[in-house]
Amino acid sequence: MKMYNRMPLLCAFVLGLGMQAMAQEVLPEITVKAVRYKYLSAVDQKELAQPVKLLQKQAAEYDVKQSDYYEDDYDTYFISFFIPQGEILAAYDKDGKLLRTAEKYKNVALPKAVTKAVIDRFPQWNIAEDAYMVNYYEESGAKKIYKLTLQNGDKRLKVKLNEKGEFI
Repeated sequence: MKMYNRMPLLCAFVLGLGMQAMAQEVLPEITVKAVRYKYLSAVDQKELAQPVKLLQKQAAEYDVKQSDYYEDDYDTYFISFFIPQGEILAAYDKDGKLLRTAEKYKNVALPKAVTKAVIDRFPQWNIAEDAYMVNYYEESGAKKIYKLTLQNGDKRLKVKLNEKGEFI
């Protein structure tokens, strides 16, 4: 009778060992690819148009060392990224560090702050064209400017604003 009382304890012990053996499954190796978070945080705006975000992410993830053009002899590499709405010219050093970008996008969705500033200051005018320009420097961050062409009948007016909606 004493052996019968120990049987559930023995079964639990055996099952516990079996579960431990299954839990020690070997996982595949994972390679973590470092992206340029400093660049992405400098250019990020919550309201950026999706195509702009995708192109900026592509520039941040680009690995110049894996490029067909890479050679140890050069100190700087200039790589261009294009989409129908815009382009990025990015400069990388020989270690793959993103040094600077020059970016220009046309007719993308504007942030609410920019739209509101234009409506408040020029209530009778429409936005006919827009260009979003970004200049990123690794040392100083990003400078973002919206260049807008406003139209009121036959009249046209060009204005510049920053991402906060402040006229420049």
